[in-house]
Amino acid sequence: MVRGEPEFIELVDVGNVSDSSKVGDKDTRWHLSNSQIQLVLLRLGVISDEEYGHPSFLESVHIGKDSEYMLNVIDSMSIGDAISIIRDALVDHKGDVNYSSDDYKLLERLIKLIPDNNESDDFEIPDFDLEEKDEEYLIHTKNKLYLRIIDWNLQIRLEAALIHYHSPYPEVRAVTEPFDDPYIPVETFRVYVISMVWTIIGSIINNFFVHRMPGISLTSHTMQVIFLPCGKLWEKYMPNKTIRVLGYSFELNPGPWTYKEMMLATIIYSCSSGVPYSIYNIFVMKLERFYNLKWVTYTFQILLAISTQFLGFGFALLMKKVCVYPSKAIWPTILPTIALNRALMKSEVNNPIYGWKISQYSFFYVVCIGSFLYNWIPSYFFTALSQFNWITWFNPNSLHLANVTGSFTGLGFNPWPTFDWNVLDSAGCLTVPFYTYANRYLGSILAFFVILLVYYTNNNWTGYLPINSNRLFNNKGQVYNVHDILDDNNLFDDSKYQKVGPPYFSAANLVLYGAHFCLYPFAILYHFATEWDSMKTSFYNVGITLRDALTSKDSHDQFGRYSSDPHCKMMARYDDVPDWWFLSILIVSTTFGIICVLLYPVETPIWGIFLTIGINFIFLVPLTSIASVTGFSFGLNVLVELIVGYSIPNSGIALITLKSFGYNIDNQASNYITDQKLAHYSKIPPRAIFRGQLISTLLNVVVALFVSNWQMDNIPDICDRMQKDKLVCPGANTYFYSSIQYGEIGPAKVFSGLYPILKWCFLLGVVLVIPCVWFKRHGPLTLIRFFQPTIIIGGFLDYAPYNLSYFTGGLYVSYLFMYHIKNNYILWWEKYNYILTSGLSAGIAFSALLIFFMIEYVTDDLEWWGNHISRMGIEGGHGSRAWLNVTSAPDGYLGLREGNFP
Repeated sequence: MVRGEPEFIELVDVGNVSDSSKVGDKDTRWHLSNSQIQLVLLRLGVISDEEYGHPSFLESVHIGKDSEYMLNVIDSMSIGDAISIIRDALVDHKGDVNYSSDDYKLLERLIKLIPDNNESDDFEIPDFDLEEKDEEYLIHTKNKLYLRIIDWNLQIRLEAALIHYHSPYPEVRAVTEPFDDPYIPVETFRVYVISMVWTIIGSIINNFFVHRMPGISLTSHTMQVIFLPCGKLWEKYMPNKTIRVLGYSFELNPGPWTYKEMMLATIIYSCSSGVPYSIYNIFVMKLERFYNLKWVTYTFQILLAISTQFLGFGFALLMKKVCVYPSKAIWPTILPTIALNRALMKSEVNNPIYGWKISQYSFFYVVCIGSFLYNWIPSYFFTALSQFNWITWFNPNSLHLANVTGSFTGLGFNPWPTFDWNVLDSAGCLTVPFYTYANRYLGSILAFFVILLVYYTNNNWTGYLPINSNRLFNNKGQVYNVHDILDDNNLFDDSKYQKVGPPYFSAANLVLYGAHFCLYPFAILYHFATEWDSMKTSFYNVGITLRDALTSKDSHDQFGRYSSDPHCKMMARYDDVPDWWFLSILIVSTTFGIICVLLYPVETPIWGIFLTIGINFIFLVPLTSIASVTGFSFGLNVLVELIVGYSIPNSGIALITLKSFGYNIDNQASNYITDQKLAHYSKIPPRAIFRGQLISTLLNVVVALFVSNWQMDNIPDICDRMQKDKLVCPGANTYFYSSIQYGEIGPAKVFSGLYPILKWCFLLGVVLVIPCVWFKRHGPLTLIRFFQPTIIIGGFLDYAPYNLSYFTGGLYVSYLFMYHIKNNYILWWEKYNYILTSGLSAGIAFSALLIFFMIEYVTDDLEWWGNHISRMGIEGGHGSRAWLNVTSAPDGYLGLREGNFP
């Protein structure tokens, strides 16, 4: 990668380096002056701008292992190597939206100042006195003094060392270490015991509450708070004995509970934090309000769930060189998990930052406790603060006011719609980059106006229906009953259909589906047009991986062209997962899927399984590439609905069966890849991750099926819109109604006679690529860097049943922390931002669970005005939710005329 590739400098005996040390007078550990050490510590975030330049302050500063390691690297690096690294970085990160523009300009200025006599790598360059004097520049670099070139000799080595021996991105540097100790215990007996026990508990809770709106879950952040005392208690009280099972030896207590053990336990648990997608199949197939099928046995459920959950494992094999090894694949959504692990487990040096003396560990618990206590207000005592639809309070019975500003039935246009972190953080406002959040919100705003236009022009009869609903309606404006068009064998009956007619979309649902159809071709074509080099490399790497797997070739250098990345070099110490492990799971899970369609009446041919696998293979690279860089992701569920609906017409059961494969393969592959990147950053052996993921996923499937069947048998009115415990099943309802529209009715009828405009959305997606690519290449530099049209179109998907109220408040928070503070107070942001979001989420989770099980589930709601005002009038389901009255429509019904149904 670099001219005169420098040796990867290892910290000699990392375990003997003290956790922190001080810089003494004329420190002889490095060939650097104290002022140079200060400049390095400033760049590393050990000291702030206010503290820089005070020699006496340096004597009280504690230098941690990270800083000491980087000082060793900088001190040993030659100027020639540094120049080569910087030049390569300027090429690699040109146009990189996650790379700081200020840092990029600093690299450019450092290169411009290279003297002419640089023929040799060993040339010596005298120090430059280049401190900027321009007043405007001094203002711009406030709290970023490292941007001023004061010592060229030092700073070019400093920037090169950060890029080549740590990470180019401050987000990653803030949560990872530039070195690894391979002797720290990781895959221990106690890790599996602790993580599996909590996997069972977490699976029960997460699967129970996935049908609630808003949902409640035990996230990875929450579990780390639980794993810490569990590990410490085991460390203190478990005897130090060795047990032998089947020829293997295990130490019961290998010593102190380590941060690698805690991260492995977190990753194992994370495989169960998500609900198996096939659970929606089970609900839709079994519940009486849906298909009410009696043949859905436990055996079928197990076969379907295991098949759909594990097919993604095989795809994860193909994506390691695309979305795990490259440094650009930062996966923003996983960084808070690493930050929390580090805050809880590592004895970090706690130097003050901008006057903030609190440690990360203490900061987390302060935030967590505060969040726990506060959440009782919007969740129980004053629930109107959660969905703060205060504008509708002026006239609760005004349909138009509710349509525009309502949080429950409308589009949620509200300058401040919530005081509830559970709602504020719906789109990861402290996790995804601000440009991602802003682009997505821009799309949501555009969709808001499009939906209003569609609704109030009564386009496609939407004025006779609620404006923002994920349900389907008949021509009387009532919720569509699928049994009205099925025969006694639950098969489509055309004679019944001709009497009932097709189902109709709400305005928001119509726009949402149009956006989906526009997004798929746009995302693929735009990404290839603007990222052709990286896409070409990605597909090449996938091909190489696939070839090696099929030919059983043992690729010793599994990191290939990414071997210069410091994290890849550290991970090269550990044995990689053999390809045949992945292929075995791929074969077994595919076989289970084939058994499902052969032995059970799912109305699905075998070739349908391979069709969905092929669709996922095509989309895997661009989808995961987008998610790994921006934090934005979307599924293939709607595309699969369309293809399956055409391929297997008039079968809702076939559609939801193949939909569970079509959506979940890439989704699970992305989850496994994300966990592998988490392990990559944390230096967890790949085989340990594989074993943990496999066992945890299997355990989660068993628990999820048990919980789901119990819910369907024991909870009254589950999935009803007015269910008393808010178990309204937003996911299952969307799943069911899409099976009617694209399964029982079929896309051929939808496009040809009901909504022909939708088919033009595919063409719109193709056409939009042209102006967007032109703008990306020729637009103003200040805009094109952050212009992400794929995410803008993705913002159109934030409706039916959700709305702007779930995203507006988060926009303010994202701007404050992910833009303003990050750009102006980077040291504070690096130290506290991810800890803040972890603490808030953990406090919410503990509080919500306690409120539900100890109060809401066993007692009546707290009755007073503050808990009723938000549900008054239209927002509470009282009165008509439609603008136009169906009885006033021609012939007393909406839509196509009887006898002309497609």
